[in-house]
Parts: sequence; structure tokens; C-alpha cells
Amino acid sequence: MENPILKLKNKISELTETQRRVADYIIKNPVDVAFLTVDQLAGIVGTSTTTIMRLTFSLNYSGYTEFQKGLQELLRNRAAPQIRLEANLKDLNESDLWIRSAESQLNNIQSTVEMISTESLNKTVEMIMSADRIFCTSVRSGLPVAQHLTFGLNRLLGNCELIVADLSDWVDKGINFTSKDLVIATSFPRYARRIVEFAMAAKDNNAQIISITDSYSSPLVKYSDLVLPCNSSSIAFHNSPIASMLVADYLVSAIAINYPEKTKNRLDEINSILTKMNYHYSD
Repeated sequence: MENPILKLKNKISELTETQRRVADYIIKNPVDVAFLTVDQLAGIVGTSTTTIMRLTFSLNYSGYTEFQKGLQELLRNRAAPQIRLEANLKDLNESDLWIRSAESQLNNIQSTVEMISTESLNKTVEMIMSADRIFCTSVRSGLPVAQHLTFGLNRLLGNCELIVADLSDWVDKGINFTSKDLVIATSFPRYARRIVEFAMAAKDNNAQIISITDSYSSPLVKYSDLVLPCNSSSIAFHNSPIASMLVADYLVSAIAINYPEKTKNRLDEINSILTKMNYHYSD
């Protein structure tokens, strides 16, 4: 049986705004949706049953019931790892904040792995490797992700720049964007207006846009050629960058491993310079 979540993600750019809200909820809460009636789902998302039925029709299902059966089958195939995780944690004291925090991050990572397909990651790597210039942008909770990506990609390729959207005067760069430029924008709720404006300006000048964000309802999606949805929830008040940092770290690793002919010489030269500078501490 086909993967209904993957079909949903592949169709996301063609959906209406209301249908995208429904898709977001399904992608983030597949276990709940697998056992909700169409009326219950409509009530939770705040839309009509007709909207949900039209969404399932657009995915080539006969209706919500057939879509839900596909979702249940998918979850049955994925149940074993979750059962093992629950068994490992069942005897822990729920009052232990440290354990609760770790469990939350494990869940974030698991849901992010389920939301992002291998095809999307491969396409991301291809877009990075084909770009003349790369600009990573973010603010606040997403900034560590942009910084990690910028450092890793610039160390490997030498063509990446960090744009802190709230501080940088990026307008001068924006008017010179071309179709060979790539912007990787990271933003979580509450979405920073400057990041969206930066993505919009880049898109107006034909640059490619990759968004690392929490959902397909993010305002960045409208301007994105590719979306990497990451769970940013935390046990407190803030957006957590942990799952998205995993994605950023994967991209750096994938490029280093899969393109050694393009990265090894540069890494060797940088290491040689740092060694001559006696840059690293040694006894």
C-alpha cells in the first residue's frame, strides 16, 4: 500500500490554504488521525468535512475511510521502534525534568524523520551542490541552525554566507540574486517577518529557496521550492532547534561523504593553514 503521508507531502504545494492546515495536522499527528472520524478531524482543525474529503480525493483515494486505512497500515509497520522506546521509558519517574526533556527531543527527531523523505534530502543536496552562492538566514531560535549550516557548507564549498535577517542589510544582495543562487531560510513560530521578506525578495529575483520550518502552514512555504518540515516543540515555552540541527548536520555530512572530489582538497588546504598557524591547542 502506498504511503499516505508521503503522498500528502508530495501534493502539498497544490493544496489550498485550508487543505494545507489539514495536511499539517495529519503529518504531525498521524496516530491521532488514524482513529479520528472525519467529523472529529474537521472539528479539531476547524474546517469542513467537505474540505477533508476533497483533500483525500486529490490524493486519489476513494474517500477519508480509504485514506485512514492506509494511515493505519503505515503506523502498524512503524510500531516496533515506538514500542521499544516506550518500554525503555516506562519505569522512569515522570517528575524527572531531564528525562522528560530528552524524551521530548527523541519524539521531535522521530517525527521529523517521518516528515522528511529521503527524496527531499537528496534534492536538497543537489540544490546546494548546483548553487553558485548560498545564503543561510534566520533569527532567534533558528539562528543556531543557520550558523551550523553556514560554517559546514562554507568549510566544504567556500560559497556560503550567513544572513541574520534582523541585523543584516540584505537588500543590496537581494537585488543581485540569480537563478543560480540558493537561500536556505530557517524560521519557526512566531515567524520573523524579515526572513519571509528576504525569501520573497530572493524569489522575485529567481533564486531557489529551501525552507527549514515547522509546518506547511508556515508563511515561508509560499516562496519555497522545497520544504524540510522539522518538529520544533519543547517542554517549555520556546521553539527547540534540536531536530532541525539534525537535518543541518545531515546535509553537511552528506555533502562531505558523497562529494569527496569537490571537498577534500579544500579541507586539506584549510587544515594545512590552521596547522601552520598553530591554531589548535596541543600539549
